[in-house]
Amino acid sequence: MSRANFLFTSESVSEGHPDKVSDQISDAILDAFIEKDIKLGIADDSQINTRLGCETLCTTNKIVIAGEGRGQLFKTINGVSVVDRELITEIARGVVKDIGYDQNGFSYHGADVEVLLHGQSPDIAMGVNAKKKKGGEEEGAGDQGMMFGYACTESEVYEKGSYMPAPIYFAHKILKVLSDKRRSNQLHDLQPDAKSQVTVQYVDNKPVGCTKVVVSTQHNEKSRNGKKYTPGMVRDLIEDAVESALPKGWMPKKSSDFLVNPTGNFVVGGPDGDCGLTGRKIIVDTYGGYAPHGGGAFSGKDPTKVDRSAAYAARYLAKNVVAAGLASQCTIQIAYAIGVADPMSVLVDTHGTSDIDERKLAKVLPEIFRLTPTNIRRSLKLNRPIYRRTAAYGHFGRQPEKDGGFSWEQTNLVSQLKSAFK
Repeated sequence: MSRANFLFTSESVSEGHPDKVSDQISDAILDAFIEKDIKLGIADDSQINTRLGCETLCTTNKIVIAGEGRGQLFKTINGVSVVDRELITEIARGVVKDIGYDQNGFSYHGADVEVLLHGQSPDIAMGVNAKKKKGGEEEGAGDQGMMFGYACTESEVYEKGSYMPAPIYFAHKILKVLSDKRRSNQLHDLQPDAKSQVTVQYVDNKPVGCTKVVVSTQHNEKSRNGKKYTPGMVRDLIEDAVESALPKGWMPKKSSDFLVNPTGNFVVGGPDGDCGLTGRKIIVDTYGGYAPHGGGAFSGKDPTKVDRSAAYAARYLAKNVVAAGLASQCTIQIAYAIGVADPMSVLVDTHGTSDIDERKLAKVLPEIFRLTPTNIRRSLKLNRPIYRRTAAYGHFGRQPEKDGGFSWEQTNLVSQLKSAFK
C-alpha cells in the first residue's frame, strides 16, 4: 500500500456457504485417500501415493463430485480405474451433516450424490511422478503457474502468530464466533450459511477501527416463540457476538454502518439458495485481496500440486521473514513449469519496510528452504490428512497443530534468517 491513510475491505464466508460446502467435501475426500494410503503403509512424511484433483458442485438436494486421481480408493475393473463410489458418497454426506444441513432443499440424508471421479491421465502422471536425480528423487511441478505468499505484522497485537492483514482476519473471526455460538445452541435460530464484510480504516498505515461491518446470515423463519424474523430482529440477535469478535472500540457506532441481512430475510440459503463450486473463494482462502493470489485454487488438490503446496511454502517463507524482524510486510512470488522441479523464478517484495537487499533475500530463501515440490511436501509434512480443516475460515493466519495441520504457519526458520542477515 502506497497510501498512509485509507480504507480497505475484505470479506469472508462461513463453512455453510455453498462454495465452502463444496471445498470441504473435496478436501474431506482428499483426506480419505491419504488416510487409506497411510493405513496401508504406502504413504508417510517422505512419500505419497495419492494424486487427486477433486471438484464438487452442490445445488438443491444434489451433490456432484468429479475429477481425476489415483490411489487406493480406486480399483481396476476390466482395465478401467473405478473409484469406491459408496465411500465417496458417505464422506460427502458426513461433511454436510457436520456443517449442519438438514433442510428441505439441502439435507445430508436427502441429497442425491453423483460420483464421477476417474483415473488420472497418464500424460500428467508422466510429468509429475518422481524422477531420479543427483541427490535423490524429485517430482516435477503438477502444472505451470505462479503462487504468492504474504505476511505482515498488523494483526499481531490481536493474535500473536497470525501475521495477517486486519480486514480478512476480522472478517473470518466474526463468522467463526457466530458459527461457534450456532453450534453450541447459544444462537440456535441461525443456520449454517453466512457472509461477512469488514471495512478497516488505516491511519499512518496502521489499522485503527472499522467504518463498516456487513453480516448476512441464514436464519430460521420464525423464532422459538413463533415470531417471524425481521432483519432488525436478526441484527439484535447477533450484534453482541459480532462486537465480541472485534477489538474494543472498533464496532461502528452508527446503525447505518452495521448492516445485517441488507436485502431482507435470509431463510433459504446454502446450496438450495445458490449453487456451490470448489475453488470459487480463493480470495477468502488467502489474504482478502490485500495481497496477490496466483491462478489456482487449493481445495481438492493433493500436495504434489504446486497450486496448493507452493502457495503454502510462499506463505511459510513470507511469515518467517516478517517473524524474524527483517520486514513488517513481505510478499513472495514463486513460478513453476509443469514437470520441472525447481521454480522458474522467485521474487521478494518487502514493500519498503526493510533495509535488506530484496535480491539477496530472494537468493537466500531457496537455499534455506528448497522450493521443489518434493522438499515442500516433506519438510512441511503435507502427506497427511490435514486438509478439510483448511477449507473454511482461511488457509492462513491459523495456529500450527500437533498433527501437522497448518505446518506452513510455523516460524522455525527465524534463527536461520537472522543468521543470514546479521
